[in-house]
Amino acid sequence: MSIETRPLTDHFGVEAMGVDLAAPMTDATFEALRRAFVDAGVMLIRNQDHLTPADQVRFSARFGPLESHVLGQFTLPGQPEIFVVSNIVEDGRHIGAHGGSKQYHSDLAYLAAPSLGSIFRCLECPKEGGETAFISMAAAYDALPGNIRMRLETLNAEYDYAWGYDQRHAKTRGPLSAEQRAKTPPIAHPAVIAHPETGRPALFLSDIWIRRFGGLSEAETEALLDAVMAIAAAPDAEYRHQWQPGDVVLWDNRSTMHKACPFDETNTRRLMHRTTIQGTPPVRFDG
Repeated sequence: MSIETRPLTDHFGVEAMGVDLAAPMTDATFEALRRAFVDAGVMLIRNQDHLTPADQVRFSARFGPLESHVLGQFTLPGQPEIFVVSNIVEDGRHIGAHGGSKQYHSDLAYLAAPSLGSIFRCLECPKEGGETAFISMAAAYDALPGNIRMRLETLNAEYDYAWGYDQRHAKTRGPLSAEQRAKTPPIAHPAVIAHPETGRPALFLSDIWIRRFGGLSEAETEALLDAVMAIAAAPDAEYRHQWQPGDVVLWDNRSTMHKACPFDETNTRRLMHRTTIQGTPPVRFDG
């Protein structure tokens, strides 16, 4: 069984053609789709306007158990597997997480078992801005000078979600509760991981939550991350997706990172539904 695809860039990402995520899908067809997704890192599927939240959850769960986000106030009522990302205000409150990160990251990298991948569905989007940009962290690893690669292969990155949240989101989304902080204690992950299915090495560096590398100061950590991201996020390394209603994009958090792009949050609307697939603890790449 094969899935018809076309590339999104020269080095990662594909669009899958003729796929209906609400329709029954055989195990063989799903496995071909899943394999193409793993190989590409990012997969676009268009024309899914008819998809319901239940359909999205049902399809997403074929990849594995789904996460319920720590920010439970922004999950869909009656469908806690769906994390709502939106700038829309109803009855005086935001219906979803807003002011999304404009820095590259992989979802839930701050957990002991970070996310395998995310599935993002567009319901409403502005005509200008609000794109999502992606980079391949496997391609970034390959592009690094050898001395930086070897240095990173020995390092652990110390993640601290509450520290990052307090700096970037507390003023707009409200403070974390004591329970939310307890669910996200600091955790260390290897800076270079082996993809659990392909074995390919990839950088694992969501710097919005990285407080320091083990053995380095915060200032030294920031300098090293800046040097790495200057290469990883070079303009010619990006795929920037211009959303249309009905688009669904899957991304592999083990081999890619993404970021939100700015838009007019005061005068336009953006509404997205995200499901997040549970992953496993990252394994260091040993060369």
